[in-house]
Amino acid sequence: MGNCFSLNQLCGHSNKNLEETPVEVEVEVKKAAETLPTPPPPPPPAKIKIPNSEISSTVSMPASPKGVEELKLVNGYGDVNTFTYNELRLATKNFRPDLILGEGGFGVVYKGVIDENVRPGFKSTEVAVKVLDPEGFQGDREWLAEVNYLGQFSHPNLVKLIGFCCEDEHRLLVYEYMACGSLEKHLFRRVCLTMPWLTRMKIALGAAKGLAFLHGAERPIIYRDFKTSNILLDAEYNAKLSDFGLAKEGPIGDQTHVSTRVMGTYGYAAPEYVATGHLTAMSDVYGFGVVLLEMLIGRRATDKSRPSREHNLVEWARPLLIRPNKLLRITDPRMEGQYSNKTMQMVANLAYQCLSQNPKGRPTMKEVVRILEPFKDMQKDGDDISGAAVTLYEASPDPPGAATGDAAEHERKRNKHPFPNGRSKSEPYLESNRFITSLEPDGPPEPQTKAINEHSKMIDLKKQSN
Repeated sequence: MGNCFSLNQLCGHSNKNLEETPVEVEVEVKKAAETLPTPPPPPPPAKIKIPNSEISSTVSMPASPKGVEELKLVNGYGDVNTFTYNELRLATKNFRPDLILGEGGFGVVYKGVIDENVRPGFKSTEVAVKVLDPEGFQGDREWLAEVNYLGQFSHPNLVKLIGFCCEDEHRLLVYEYMACGSLEKHLFRRVCLTMPWLTRMKIALGAAKGLAFLHGAERPIIYRDFKTSNILLDAEYNAKLSDFGLAKEGPIGDQTHVSTRVMGTYGYAAPEYVATGHLTAMSDVYGFGVVLLEMLIGRRATDKSRPSREHNLVEWARPLLIRPNKLLRITDPRMEGQYSNKTMQMVANLAYQCLSQNPKGRPTMKEVVRILEPFKDMQKDGDDISGAAVTLYEASPDPPGAATGDAAEHERKRNKHPFPNGRSKSEPYLESNRFITSLEPDGPPEPQTKAINEHSKMIDLKKQSN
């Protein structure tokens, strides 16, 4: 993926042992093992209490050049600034509490301004300053991962890293300020106005482009923590991915996956990754499907306040996505009247495939972008794209004798479901799919509509043509 840097190299420290290559370290371990008695087994790794049901592990970083000055000369790092702790203290008015934008297991994020008063000659810029909690969830390695990845990549749908501070025990990151906050805030916090359908689709497309860019890098990058709180929005509601602390380089060449301890957030992590630790780009596709489902239905991925069968959004809602009569009953009622049925079915079918329990049944993020791209034109022209949806997913024909036109609209209103967020007590309970604990590629296919099958054929043909 390019050049990566170790923590000591970024902070200007020197440590001979850290500069040794993995091969040298392995040789030293073997020599020591030959001369010393076999030590007792090491204790299990300490368990870390993590908020929001997050799962943690370690991030390994490859060898790299030395020192901050050498870092500044590497392609891609020219615009990344190194700040002193005092400069960032001034930028945030001594980390004033009323400037807090958010906080979590990693620490606290403050709004700030870097200008002439902070650094002479610096153009006044609004920023978000993440202050790492030394005892929090995000450690030095996760901090370093963000510097390495965001420092080298530049894309309209990735949040821009303006700079960092690595001074004594202080670890801070300085990002561009995202005026509209996170997607999570707009979807689930009542203080915000309802997010319209077109805006949700604009955000879905932008986030998909960000993931597609990472997956298409020379050495693919797996984001590994795709969720609504990590999708930030600028003043025009353009989506940008943030928080690269869990990002990891993906498989290359003949590799089918990379093996790692499971990291991420429950409800968003792909089932095969949770079960095996095998990480691929398809793990991110699953996370995208969860977020797309949240945008369609207006519920969190996990919600213990719901009835027990609805705690996990995917388990409850995914089977209903390919049943048109059920789909319109579970979609977010706040968006009613903002989309056509065919358009909603197209997006629901896409979410259904992204959430396939078999990774091979999921589209690539490049394919997801192509499917969502027509929404960009709809944003400009205000036109419905239900026709475009038919070209992507062949819709099932209406049954004989079905009402059409105004009669169909009257019938829909007459039969409108009294419980827009779920089934009524009189409806039969549909057994939801449960997560698999191992991959079963040779097993029977999942029940799919004609639209899903047609799209699968289209994807397969495209892969064969490439």
